[in-house]
Amino acid sequence: MVNPSLAIGIIGGGSWGTALSLLLARKGHRVDLWVYEKDLCDAMKRERENRIYLPGFQLSDTIHPSSSLQEVVANKKIILVVVPTHVLRSTLSAVKTSIDPDCLIINASKGIENESLLPIHKIIEETLPDLDSQAVLSGPTFAREVAQENPSAIVAAAQKQETAERVQDLFNTDKLKVFTSTDMMGVEIGGALKNVIAIATGISDGLQLGFNTRAAIINRGLVEITRIGTAMGAKPETFSGLSGMGDLVLTCTGDLSRNRTVGLKLGQGMKLNEITDSMKMVAEGVRTVTSAYQLKNKFDIQASIIEETYRVLHEGKAPHAAMKDLMSVEITSEFTGIKGLE
Repeated sequence: MVNPSLAIGIIGGGSWGTALSLLLARKGHRVDLWVYEKDLCDAMKRERENRIYLPGFQLSDTIHPSSSLQEVVANKKIILVVVPTHVLRSTLSAVKTSIDPDCLIINASKGIENESLLPIHKIIEETLPDLDSQAVLSGPTFAREVAQENPSAIVAAAQKQETAERVQDLFNTDKLKVFTSTDMMGVEIGGALKNVIAIATGISDGLQLGFNTRAAIINRGLVEITRIGTAMGAKPETFSGLSGMGDLVLTCTGDLSRNRTVGLKLGQGMKLNEITDSMKMVAEGVRTVTSAYQLKNKFDIQASIIEETYRVLHEGKAPHAAMKDLMSVEITSEFTGIKGLE
């Protein structure tokens, strides 16, 4: 069982980092929360609320916002990482000598590094080679709904079952049901690539193509995710679970989805730079689509939804042309290219 009075460091004071701080504080833990923006950090200390990323929720006295990354990680046995993937390596590198090798690092971010094509747990392995253990927390959870304590479910994955159970015990509440897995690769790939399919679904909805099209994109998008994931060593069954289909459905259909919003506005005729400039929070799929496209090519995988989404976002292809080309792709049997299901 988890000690009821742990001191936990959380790297990342966005919506999800703040929501997890609230959850852990409600369970009686002290949370040191690293907030990148000093002005926001000062405001959170003063007002006891994250008015930028998660307004409307009072921060308890056991949540300690800090602009010092060093302070947040020092002497911690549990650290959560909740920062955008493209800054993860540099963020951890800045404090690698201050992180206890016996510490448990829990990744709660979603993405694939563009330069290395590595999922987050592999980036952590490279950056902190002496680290004893790590885990990943992922699944269909909007930060605001977890903060509101709406009934939700999520997955804790680690190489060792006992580590996954430790994370399960840390986060499980009567409002958040935590399941365990030993497929870190599958859980992270599902969490990262669903953001790309959510953008594609948003484009379809922006073009007002209807529910049939939305359902087809979600389902065939899951096939593409599973093809890439199994090629990277993930278990195919992981993608039918919470971190696969569960997270995919939520992100493709929920109004709180930043990635779906990006696609929706693209389908309505807005330019990508206009959309991203107007957003306070990162839509990870905008960057992840580049990694997904490169992985598709690397493994010679048919992933037409990912390819067309990449061309819309980063090559300026018209959304209606991308959707038209999707319908001209050569038809295969339903599970062709999925290791373990062929």
